[in-house]
Amino acid sequence: MAIEFKSPAQKTYDVIIVGGAMYGSSVAWFTANNPDFDGSILVVERDPTYEFTSTAHTNSCMRQQFSRELNVRISQFAADFVKNFREYFGGDDRVPNIPIQSYGYMYLADNKGFDEVLIESQKLQAECGAGTKHMTVEEIARDYPFYNLDDIVGANHNLIDEGYFDGGTVFDWWKRSAREKGVEYCTNEVVAMTKNTAGSRVESVTLKTGDVINCGTVINTSGPRAVETSRMAGIEIPVEPRKRYTFIFDAAKPLDRDLPLTIDPSGVHMRTDGTYYLAGGPPTIGGGDDPAVAYDDFEQDHSLWENHFWPIIATRIPQFESIKLVNSWAGHYAFNTFDQNAILGPDTKVENFIFVNGFSGHGFQQSPAMGRGTSELITYGEYRSLDLSPFNYERIEKGEPFVEKAVI
Repeated sequence: MAIEFKSPAQKTYDVIIVGGAMYGSSVAWFTANNPDFDGSILVVERDPTYEFTSTAHTNSCMRQQFSRELNVRISQFAADFVKNFREYFGGDDRVPNIPIQSYGYMYLADNKGFDEVLIESQKLQAECGAGTKHMTVEEIARDYPFYNLDDIVGANHNLIDEGYFDGGTVFDWWKRSAREKGVEYCTNEVVAMTKNTAGSRVESVTLKTGDVINCGTVINTSGPRAVETSRMAGIEIPVEPRKRYTFIFDAAKPLDRDLPLTIDPSGVHMRTDGTYYLAGGPPTIGGGDDPAVAYDDFEQDHSLWENHFWPIIATRIPQFESIKLVNSWAGHYAFNTFDQNAILGPDTKVENFIFVNGFSGHGFQQSPAMGRGTSELITYGEYRSLDLSPFNYERIEKGEPFVEKAVI
């Protein structure tokens, strides 16, 4: 069915957000919800069904097991936001309570070097108040006897505010509440931007319908298409779509307890998913390539399941030797090729062009903190709740990566 593009109601907006999925809606809601912001907001989204967005293909995971304090703090705010979801919406009785399925992440180490990284990260996480514990092989076998641990030397695990949550409901309420607070969502596509003579500001955006809309600030929340949006302002960013696979399977002999989100040394991850199980990973499982793909390429390589994922799963958990694939899909990471971390903040030359890009698979769990921080940048010109400046675009130009060792 063809999508009908529509013109916005106005010709000028204080904030124009390019992309209305999880991040566009997070920034829109936090900004509109800020009592110190009194401007107008337009969200331009090319596909109101969101069918092919990263948001639609997410596994809605949440973890505090990062190696950098800032990433831990970002996830801690996400956990607080989800656990107190209704309160963040002013106690609105229409807003549901959202639990976190705290099965935890189980990072398995198959060599001493990575085990030492886990031990070091656990100390940092504990200093931040996270419940991560380092486990010996004997402790893993005691608590989760279904694992084959022949090649494992240790692991990190956290059962507090770590697992997965209903990200779809968070997204839906951000959209709904943002609209109620006056944010305009427009089904259209930004195709060009016009800057001032000095090239220091974007003055207007041109839409597919031919409308020219004046703007105060432009927010790039275009997911895997982020570089297409930035190029309209003459800016190059290292973000590209990378394909990631998800498999839902049933087990002939279900486990007698929840399966933590297990990060196998092979790169496969798997967890309990309701009455089924979920597994996922990149196409590099089994030695494949991990190239950038076309924005509309969601074709699955079905051989990956049979030849790589399933054997790895059955080797790690012998009880999963007899399993049946129920569903599968391919989605896209908005992959930051520079350091696999977020790109935030204003451009160094085009001062009113703000990035919210390149989350490389961390997007859903980081969206509350990043939306809040960007709304503060829009309203006050600075981050106030949590200093997110280490993620600012400036580091890309300087060639200074924000190194995070716990990237899945």
